[in-house]
Amino acid sequence: MRTTYSKSEEIIANRKWYVVDARDQVLGRLATRVATILQGKHKPNYARHQDVGDFVVIINADKIRLTGKKTEQKTYFRHSGYPGGVTQMPFRLVMARKPEFIIEHAVRLMLPKNALGRKIFKKLKVFAGDKHPHQAQMPESLTL
Repeated sequence: MRTTYSKSEEIIANRKWYVVDARDQVLGRLATRVATILQGKHKPNYARHQDVGDFVVIINADKIRLTGKKTEQKTYFRHSGYPGGVTQMPFRLVMARKPEFIIEHAVRLMLPKNALGRKIFKKLKVFAGDKHPHQAQMPESLTL
């Protein structure tokens, strides 16, 4: 059986836009489903070396929820690269400052850690409110 390869023109022509409402969605479950759509694993022409996925617009990122005690215990870790340059921020503080980062961070860690993963991540658009500037692409509503 021969391996079929999709041409880049076919991939671009078949790309869709989806809108996902994150209101009252659990963060991890939402992130796994969105990462699957971004990579194109839901399509029959999926190939792990090609970017065959679709665009995803997530709205209401500030209404996401976590299960258990994660809202009090979860922290986000950064390191500047300098000695003593560790910064930890609790979930509540990150949620108050930039709620888009929480979903972006969760999805980005579920994508491949290479050049293709960085290219795939650019197809994710996250917004805190229920408005987004991508109406011209006529996105389909996607319920997860």
